[in-house]
Amino acid sequence: MLEVIDDYAILFLDRHGNVENWNKEAEKIKGYAAEEIIGQNFSVFYNEESRRNKLPELLIEEARLRGRAQHEGWRLRKGGELFWAFVTISAIYGDKNEVVGYSKFIRDLTAKRHLEKTTEEYARELEIKNKELEQFVYIASHDLQEPLLTVKNFVELFKDEYKDVFDDNARLYLQFIDRSTERMRNLIKGLLDYARLGGQQVKTLVDCNTLMDSLQNDLFSSITAAGAKITYEGLPIVYGFETALRQLFQNLLSNSLKFKKPNVLPQIDISVVAHDNFWHFEFKDNGIGIEERYKEKVFVMFQRLHNVADYEGYGIGLSHCKKIVELHGGRIFVESILNEGSTFSFTLRV
Repeated sequence: MLEVIDDYAILFLDRHGNVENWNKEAEKIKGYAAEEIIGQNFSVFYNEESRRNKLPELLIEEARLRGRAQHEGWRLRKGGELFWAFVTISAIYGDKNEVVGYSKFIRDLTAKRHLEKTTEEYARELEIKNKELEQFVYIASHDLQEPLLTVKNFVELFKDEYKDVFDDNARLYLQFIDRSTERMRNLIKGLLDYARLGGQQVKTLVDCNTLMDSLQNDLFSSITAAGAKITYEGLPIVYGFETALRQLFQNLLSNSLKFKKPNVLPQIDISVVAHDNFWHFEFKDNGIGIEERYKEKVFVMFQRLHNVADYEGYGIGLSHCKKIVELHGGRIFVESILNEGSTFSFTLRV
């Protein structure tokens, strides 16, 4: 009977804790042959610190008094190698309800323990990186913007003081400065927004239909000006960061409106299906499309595919979308045919 139970070392102990019998899995986990261990006290499987703290005796006593004792910690194999074990010791009762011995089930959880340690170390490293990111946000919001604000203020003073003596070239140069400082201000703001995504937010249930209804009201002027038609229905309720999800949907909508084909009314169709515990969303448009070689590049911060004179923007929106989706445990990608349109697909956990 003992030999058909895999993954568990099973021992039978007498009432003093001496090994009377065990299974083949115990030999594999502990490293001892049966003849080496039968008759030995089970305390041989505990390291010196545990024996010094009388852990074997305490577990036996608990099992005697309560009928069962459980413990998770380091144990010894033959040769002194440590392994992480989950142990259950149960009392065995005789005809007169007296304790006559104990059964001991042991499971080797060393791999699980190493994984937990790795996860803990990763979490600590992530915490350090997040603190570094917070410091960066502070620097960007103060040290980078301060000189930019100084330049902008002095340009305004310069224009007020000397506007009567400017020629056309001087005015043109000042326009260049204005546009450059404004662009730099927006780039810094985009970087700050990206760094703050997901921070200090609480996940809630978000109705995507209600979200889309609200966005259509917010983007009414842009949608009307473009003559766009947007279709969606049956969108799910998802669990996530509402503000971030709103930004995700808005960025994708704005992207389709911006990159529409000349003299063609934009058509944006939003659909979703459930598969493998994920919602699979698609934002499909009939815009200008994306060349195959640029399909990954569009999600990289500050990467632009078009001249700023043709399409305004800073190459930030889709990188925000990527981070938002990843914050929700999903992924985002795009399929596109140049001059025919694009389909942005992303997943969110059900």
